[in-house]
Amino acid sequence: MSAERRVHLARSARPAYDALAAFSSTVKQVATEAGIDARLTEIVQIHASQLNGCAYCVRVHVDRAVAAGLDADTITQIAVWRESGVFSERERAALELAEAFTFIHEDGVPDDVYDQVGGILTEAEYVALSWILVSINAFNRIAIAGRYPVPPRTAPAVPVA
Repeated sequence: MSAERRVHLARSARPAYDALAAFSSTVKQVATEAGIDARLTEIVQIHASQLNGCAYCVRVHVDRAVAAGLDADTITQIAVWRESGVFSERERAALELAEAFTFIHEDGVPDDVYDQVGGILTEAEYVALSWILVSINAFNRIAIAGRYPVPPRTAPAVPVA
């Protein structure tokens, strides 16, 4: 079935989608209060979206990452963060948490991941990142289920020098 013939959840039950959008705004406020900046927020949202195979959300969050100041090298290294040297210890902990939340059905958040991440992030950061990951995973599922097409770019993804 083509994307045009699928139910578009955001349009078909607008109050439910609006509630999710309001939830996302609340999560952003919690993240800001916990000291989670736009850079880290976009890094984890890109990674969760990559892991889920949500091209729509990857595009949206890559564009937001560029607006937040991430460069092309950092963005391209997200998928291979374990082998990359471009991420801070805090960012690596957040990426580890992103994987645990995205694949939560496999083993929850394993104790070793919880302990490792908890040894790097403050409790407030852990909580905020967890809610960011709950939110992006929900949005990924909506876009994937509806086979939302990748949105066109309104501006270049990489600033032109």
